[in-house]
Amino acid sequence: METKEKNNRKHFLKLTVKNVLILLAFFVFFTYLIQVYFLYFDKSKTYGKQELKEVEQEKNNENLNISSAETIDIDQIIKQNAGENKRQEIEKQEVELEYLTKYKTNPELPKGMVQVVQEGRTGSQEIIIQKTYENEELVSEEQISAKVKKASLNKIVEVGGAKYSRDYIVKVGDTVYVTAANTAIMYEPNENSKKVATLNQGVALKVVAIQDGWYSISSNGTYGWVKSESTSFMDPNSSYEPETKTNNSANNNKKTSSTKKEKNKNELISKLSFDMKLNEPSGLSLEQFKKILTDDKDKDNVMVDNAEYFYYIESQYNINGVFVAAIAAHESAWGTSKIAKNKKNLFGYGAYDSGPYKGAYDFANYSESIDLIARVLVKYYLNPAGTKIYDGEIASGKYYSTPTLTGVNSKYASDKGWANKVYQHMQYLYNKL
Repeated sequence: METKEKNNRKHFLKLTVKNVLILLAFFVFFTYLIQVYFLYFDKSKTYGKQELKEVEQEKNNENLNISSAETIDIDQIIKQNAGENKRQEIEKQEVELEYLTKYKTNPELPKGMVQVVQEGRTGSQEIIIQKTYENEELVSEEQISAKVKKASLNKIVEVGGAKYSRDYIVKVGDTVYVTAANTAIMYEPNENSKKVATLNQGVALKVVAIQDGWYSISSNGTYGWVKSESTSFMDPNSSYEPETKTNNSANNNKKTSSTKKEKNKNELISKLSFDMKLNEPSGLSLEQFKKILTDDKDKDNVMVDNAEYFYYIESQYNINGVFVAAIAAHESAWGTSKIAKNKKNLFGYGAYDSGPYKGAYDFANYSESIDLIARVLVKYYLNPAGTKIYDGEIASGKYYSTPTLTGVNSKYASDKGWANKVYQHMQYLYNKL
């Protein structure tokens, strides 16, 4: 009985092993069929380069539906994604770092008078520029970073705060007095000329000749040239009493005053045109600037409270102050924009299209932004390269086309209608005279 059970158990084990082997063989055969199917009949499969070569050899170059990745023109795809014939470049430049101008009121100076007590000095900075080209033409430039290499020195200007006003034109033979500490006497009327000596504040100088904002002077046996803006006809060590104009030839005092006659509306507006030269002063008086900038649109009195600085830039930099005021009114919506309010920046200076607020410069007060934009326009946009401009500087002319609204618009603003919009503000202001 025991022997029979053992035999049955052996027979069962034999059958089981046999069945397993049959099932395994069937599974291998079935797997092979699946591989053959996907290899030869499934047309949706994508192959790598090595697999494709093997398949092509086995199929004797039969047409297969493979990935088109090898035939795509990547440059063309990038160009299509970026726009038709549009590309960008990153460029590193070392450029001048413009100084700021600090204005201080001097109650002892006649109203409307400006004198420099510390000359400004430009520094240098390394900037990264992103340039965008369309059809190989430069369409935009954006500054994306900056690093100061050499610090600039702020210019300090005193403006008259006395109750009286006086305009006096210095003549050859007059005595003037140094107002800026460490004023340099140059060998020639050029900032890049050889330095002859350095003068202290208050030193008296006799004017021998006058040329392009410079005085040829003599002082205790020293001869040379100094910037006219670093001097004053008033003796800082004596009290000043306003003088009246006189034609008395017996009067030996050569410092006769000649108060400028305020031009009327017709005289001033006769020069207004879309193609007028903007590198010439408007000729408005300080009171006239205050008049045209008094406006209901100026909700926070930003424009009218800074009217004097639009007036000062005319005499310092030879630029139309109404033009600069019109830019401020347009760019800042009469001082109400976020950039104007938070950054004291009336012009959006430093802003770029992709991030205007972040890029816009911060200023301590509105006078700094007005003064800086005036100098930038004069130096880069309104005068051809090589032109003698303010503070003994020479115009860069980097963005110069013509000294007109159209000329400035070509490089200053991406908005092609910018010139027309600014001119509308200019018309509005001139008509308020």
